[in-house]
Amino acid sequence: MMDSFSSEEIIQNTINFVKEELQNAEGGHDWFHIERVYKNALLISESENVDKTVVSLGALLHDIADSKFYNGDESVGPRKAGQFLKSQNISEETIDHVVKIIENVSFKGGNKNQEFHSKELEVVQDADRLDALGAIGIARTFNYGGFKNRKLYDPEIMPNLNMTPSEYKVSNAPTINHFYEKLLLLKDRMNTETGRKIAEERHVFMETFLKQFYAEWNGEK
Repeated sequence: MMDSFSSEEIIQNTINFVKEELQNAEGGHDWFHIERVYKNALLISESENVDKTVVSLGALLHDIADSKFYNGDESVGPRKAGQFLKSQNISEETIDHVVKIIENVSFKGGNKNQEFHSKELEVVQDADRLDALGAIGIARTFNYGGFKNRKLYDPEIMPNLNMTPSEYKVSNAPTINHFYEKLLLLKDRMNTETGRKIAEERHVFMETFLKQFYAEWNGEK
């Protein structure tokens, strides 16, 4: 029988595992993204009645294998996370909960219904969405757009707010369109009061950025 780890040891082991797995990841989905989401999740958890171990593990493992970098395969991340958690001698109940968080945390387009619900998922989801907003959200969006060699903006290509999850997954629209297809929608999809308050401030910052972007694009003062 394996030795039991303390909660602190499990968290540290998970951090080490994630750092190793993501050492060559794209800049918007690397260890520093995970670390920010983890910190956001801990902050939100202070005002929520949740299992903080589940929240911590869900936040740390939520992007262990983002489907965007695995040809859209959404099974890789949950499988990798589950295998790792089993090595930590964690209860099946906890493993199942964390895996379900990973399966349901991501924004998958405007017409996707979430099938699993828990307070822990709500916290991790808000923490992840906060990192898609504000200054860092803008930086991550353009970093990924460059990674995919997308145009910054094309006035002839309008945002598509009615994409199915499969269409959203393969979209190659200009980076500015992503603000309308995802980022500006997140403020109204937050689950927690803390998440909503932070999201509102970051949302305003993005609106200011877009106003400045269009002014510069159009050669205005």
